[in-house]
Amino acid sequence: MAESAYAAAGVDIEAGDRAVELMKASVARTRRPEVLGGLGGFAGFFDASALARYEHPVLTTSTDGVGTKVAIAQAMGVYDTIGFDLIGMLVDDLVVCGAEPLFVTDYIACGKVYPERIAAIVDGIARGCVAAGAALLGGETAEHPGLLAPDEFDVAGATTGVVEKSRILGAERIVAGDVALALASSGLHSNGYSLVRHVLLQQAGWSLERQVDELGRTLGEELLEPTQVYAKACLAVIRACEVHAMSHITGGGLANNLARVLPSSVEVVIDRASWTPPPVFGLVQSVGGVSQRDIEATLNQGVGMVMLLPAAGVDAARTTLAEFGIDAWVAGEAVAAPGGGSVRMVGEHR
Repeated sequence: MAESAYAAAGVDIEAGDRAVELMKASVARTRRPEVLGGLGGFAGFFDASALARYEHPVLTTSTDGVGTKVAIAQAMGVYDTIGFDLIGMLVDDLVVCGAEPLFVTDYIACGKVYPERIAAIVDGIARGCVAAGAALLGGETAEHPGLLAPDEFDVAGATTGVVEKSRILGAERIVAGDVALALASSGLHSNGYSLVRHVLLQQAGWSLERQVDELGRTLGEELLEPTQVYAKACLAVIRACEVHAMSHITGGGLANNLARVLPSSVEVVIDRASWTPPPVFGLVQSVGGVSQRDIEATLNQGVGMVMLLPAAGVDAARTTLAEFGIDAWVAGEAVAAPGGGSVRMVGEHR
């Protein structure tokens, strides 16, 4: 049989169809009762009548990718974790306002469709969706020969959630005396990899297969550690006690992201002595000669989420988070500061 013109141009329709078949079981695991129909249509359907239980439902949306962490996955030939990172980046931007993530759509661009590889990426996305309680409603796999090399790919996505209008979290709820509760990260998450790759792979010349004693595993294994998905745990805390605001600590570090949710009437003082960053952060800083200011403005330093809540709710919040396997500690406090709206870092890490 003669090769089709599209195949001759580098696009393999049959491989795309095979990838869809391989991913169906993964997608099915994420199904919520509100999902209508199955995989393969032009659009996904979500039954909005489920929102009738809200008095005033407000839809929220977020879109993101995983940045240059994809380059680590490509280099290592490990494809089943990067999708989990994508979900962490998406749903935890929603949950900071108190929203429950409802569904996700993904987009995978690649130079060549390798069905098993695409299925592995989607499996990671599906596992992240299950962890977040969101349905994987649909997606797109696009083959871009000539734009991307055969082994190159990128992943991105979007998510939609809902929150009761009267229960939206944010700056207007924060008052002096609120406690800053830090939630431990699982490592680098999916931010700052341009710096990490520049320091460890390019400047230091380390290989991803290098066994690093400080890490207790290879460098590549550390760099591919999946992003913590906080959504279910945070929603459980919101149900268990009063929470005023939350900040997802992503690119830009703790201080810059926390400042995004603060009113001008307070500043938050964060005490570095309240925790010890995991070894990977000190490794990047020492090997690269990176200043404290630069490392804190780039990496999460071991804190993936911060909650601002009354001190009376801290014990209940920590107990609830522990049920989800998430360590949390009091890292600071909001203090009155007219014209504030900022974060002040004090002390030194333990």
